[in-house]
Amino acid sequence: MYEGTITGACLCGAVKFKFQTPSIWCAHCHCTLCQRAHGAAFVTWVGIEDKTLTFIANDTLTWYSSSSDSQRGFCSTCGSTLFFRSERWPGQMHIARANLEGKLDREPSGHAHWGTHVDWFQVGDNLPHL
Repeated sequence: MYEGTITGACLCGAVKFKFQTPSIWCAHCHCTLCQRAHGAAFVTWVGIEDKTLTFIANDTLTWYSSSSDSQRGFCSTCGSTLFFRSERWPGQMHIARANLEGKLDREPSGHAHWGTHVDWFQVGDNLPHL
């Protein structure tokens, strides 16, 4: 298990950030909002305590209200979707795993919103489908 500071950035590097482990959880999300926001079959998210997140650069970070109680953070220069926050999980920030550099302190533990998974991608692991 990796312990320490995890860094991340968007595609163009205009949004850079870091946080301290431990993370809270890591999972694959198959909801239709994540599919559309990322243009992918699913998104792997890492949940952290938002107080551990520090921005190194964030002049182009923009927040979009994707539902009445949730927002998605993305870089307005390159379009990378980076963050998710919601009133449903107060005190947490969810970060797209693909935007993190190097190792993390945990691996994904399941597939959330399995009921809306796409049929054109076959998941080949044995993680729980929630």
